[in-house]
Amino acid sequence: QVQLVESGGGLVQAGGSLRLSCAASGRTLSMYTTGWFRQAPGKEREFVAAISWRGGITDHADSVKGRFTISRDNAKNTVYLQMNSLMPEDTAVYYCAASLRVGVRREGDVDYWGQGTQVTVSS
Repeated sequence: QVQLVESGGGLVQAGGSLRLSCAASGRTLSMYTTGWFRQAPGKEREFVAAISWRGGITDHADSVKGRFTISRDNAKNTVYLQMNSLMPEDTAVYYCAASLRVGVRREGDVDYWGQGTQVTVSS
């Protein structure tokens, strides 16, 4: 079992930045491909970014490429999502996800979920 706890969400103006963190406990996160998903009000949860267990391969949704960067520090058992140039349409609850699979672009690929952290971007 892996427990995931997100932090770093909040309210920010458009154009601003936030860094989300996902801290794992229970088992080492280095065994898992780890990713971020988000769910905006009235919308389905969508893939944002993922990183391989060693950190050498990253994958970002087209909507966030060039603005968001996923990274990980296995020594700290933590994964990060640096979000720059935030836009109102980035407003959502952001969820950390861990998977034993190589890829994690679909909800069905996820083995463990965090509880989510709210990100609100004002215009």
